[in-house]
Amino acid sequence: MESTRRSIAKAVSYRIIGTLTTAGVVFVAIGRLDLAATVGVLDTFFKIFVYVGHERMWNRIPYGRETKQPEYFI
Repeated sequence: MESTRRSIAKAVSYRIIGTLTTAGVVFVAIGRLDLAATVGVLDTFFKIFVYVGHERMWNRIPYGRETKQPEYFI
């Protein structure tokens, strides 16, 4: 299981990439840099919280996890 700090660090780094992508799409579609920056920033703040919640929820779900076998048996 990951720590909450690690989940937050992953969320922030992921959202930096996401913000640039979202702002780029808005800029290409509309052509206004100010609107693209505003949408990118709002999108980032909202989605950081959604991502951290999603990460924490998946830490509680055992689906797809392999159980770690001991290195040796006595």
